[in-house]
Amino acid sequence: MTWSNARWRGEKSPEGPAEAVVRRNGPARPAVRALAMVAAFVGTVLFSAVLARLTLEPSAASAALVHSNVRPGHSIRAYLEGASTLEAVRQLGGNLLLGVPFGVLLPVLLPPARGLLRVAAVTVVMMTLVELTQGALVTGRVFDIDDVILNTAGALIGYLLIGLRLGRAVHPRRRHWWNR
Repeated sequence: MTWSNARWRGEKSPEGPAEAVVRRNGPARPAVRALAMVAAFVGTVLFSAVLARLTLEPSAASAALVHSNVRPGHSIRAYLEGASTLEAVRQLGGNLLLGVPFGVLLPVLLPPARGLLRVAAVTVVMMTLVELTQGALVTGRVFDIDDVILNTAGALIGYLLIGLRLGRAVHPRRRHWWNR
């Protein structure tokens, strides 16, 4: 409850306005924070292994693609119009789901990366690097800008659903010295 809320209700705060601010969600205990960091690190290692397996091995689904896609929306439209429903769900939904761990793990592992735009920027950079590596080194794989877009959308969904709260719980915002 803030000083203005106490005053509005007619209550008096003995501490005064600066000290009357009460945190609803206090910082996590050090053991809980450490456990969350270890879990996020293990999750990142596992996610990296899955990401490498899914993206850096030749794929039968990419065999029909003979060139890279640098036009946003082109391959999404192709999957929606030309592929079977199962294939479209697998490709589009899979790329969305592949981005979710970025939105969940980044705010826990890298507190400076918290925020919708920061999570989006880090995800775009990382997934562009993955797509470029795919196109350059993996037979049967090509660069697809739509994969980057879908991965980033998945990261933003993960951030909004889980990462935002989890990041704040593990790394609460610090008050600046001028607000103390």
